[in-house]
Amino acid sequence: MSHDESNESRRRFLKLAAGTTAAVVAMGGLPRLARAADLPHVDDSDPTAKALGYVEDAGKSSNPKHKAGDTCANCQFYSGGPTGYGPCALFPGKAVNAKGWCVSHSPKAK
Repeated sequence: MSHDESNESRRRFLKLAAGTTAAVVAMGGLPRLARAADLPHVDDSDPTAKALGYVEDAGKSSNPKHKAGDTCANCQFYSGGPTGYGPCALFPGKAVNAKGWCVSHSPKAK
């Protein structure tokens, strides 16, 4: 990947991240009001999922940023239960797998 391609990818990611954050703020956390069972699951083809390197199974992540033990279930953006699917602030209106992972993983405060 050339330097120009790397910069373009970074710009695209930052624009998507900013847009996602703005959508979450504008919606006022709407996904938290919906029942997790009613939310569609994040699909691998979802543009946000691709940009954030989301995987359904953290153990299958080949991303160098992934650390053993990091999953959606122990991320501050995830508000579901320890198993199954639940809402994530980074994917408004959709549910992620508790065993999943993405590059925005941020451990919950203990």
